[in-house]
Amino acid sequence: MRREVLLTGFGVRTAFGTGADALREGVFDGRPAFAPITRFDIGPYRTGLAATYGPAAPLRDVLAEVAAAAVGMAGLPTGARAAVLVGTAGDFTGLTRFWRARDSPGSPGAAVSGGAAETVPAWQAEALADTLGVRGPRLAFTGACVASAAAIAHGCQLIASGRAETAICAGAYLVEEENLAKFDSGFALSRDGMVRPFCADRSGLLLGDGAAAIVLESVDGARRRGARALAALTGWGAAGDAHHIARPHPEGAGLVAAAGRALRRAGGPRIDYVNAHGTATRHNDPAETRGLRTLFGADAARTPVSSTKSTTGHLLEAAGAVELVITLLALRDGVLPPTAGFTEPDPHCDLDYVPNRPHKADLRRALTVNAAFGGANTALVLERA
Repeated sequence: MRREVLLTGFGVRTAFGTGADALREGVFDGRPAFAPITRFDIGPYRTGLAATYGPAAPLRDVLAEVAAAAVGMAGLPTGARAAVLVGTAGDFTGLTRFWRARDSPGSPGAAVSGGAAETVPAWQAEALADTLGVRGPRLAFTGACVASAAAIAHGCQLIASGRAETAICAGAYLVEEENLAKFDSGFALSRDGMVRPFCADRSGLLLGDGAAAIVLESVDGARRRGARALAALTGWGAAGDAHHIARPHPEGAGLVAAAGRALRRAGGPRIDYVNAHGTATRHNDPAETRGLRTLFGADAARTPVSSTKSTTGHLLEAAGAVELVITLLALRDGVLPPTAGFTEPDPHCDLDYVPNRPHKADLRRALTVNAAFGGANTALVLERA
């Protein structure tokens, strides 16, 4: 029998700062966090803006910070048994340094983010579990922009199938030069310093710092501990359409497949809000719009959709986890986060994108979706507790 999955704790950090109030004052106020990058020389690049939070910090420390906040909110005791599932960078490092010793100076194993020595991808989950003092399976997910959402979906599946009572799911990305150079060389970065998803004058994305962790538990496990449920994760899905190495299927086929699975698992298509992938790139936004129209049919026009990347930037491996926390706050606060900087809508993007200002709404069930290169898609359905 499938078991219900509850969310009992979270921690989050973006360019706005740490915690829920920082998101409320930035994301929900529709205030973009983009500013000139000071971590490295931006001279070689067309765009030198991103949403960053202070100087570069070791990724492992940022993950530990948000995970400790999530575990503290959930009240998990030291030594608890919990799966630790982390969305982290993959790319070529999966071949060159995935399993090499994390503290080998000068070797490919000494991964670098923002100039600070880092644990390598395969060790991120190991290091986080050791720092938290929890026991259980440890997995790293390297699916780029769906990495942390995939970690969350796997945590849900472990709990729903009875293979785990508790899962700590996390993801982090801090703006660094390698990815900025890649997106810049692909002409994917915004030319005017703003991220305008679904707008006719959108010109691309900007990167951002982000990290989030959530604690998932079975109903029985949470009840035994007396833990308070913040929400229920009732649906999750993943799909790959393999349409193109970098472009989504023009009809949003991967999104439709992933979200369709999540909605069927959740018991139906009724959704009160969608946190979109919304990268403000030429191909993503109309494809995502068409996919949502296919999913919701006549209800699509009445379903609010917003892209919070318009304020936080694209958080890459952290996007799924951070945007789930934003969606959680939307449900609990009864507020729709806006798509900031919204101007003239693209004629191919014709949904309600919550332009520029937040709106009060009675939200009971929300969908958050993410996509990555290679046609990977994820979807998570969150319900108010």
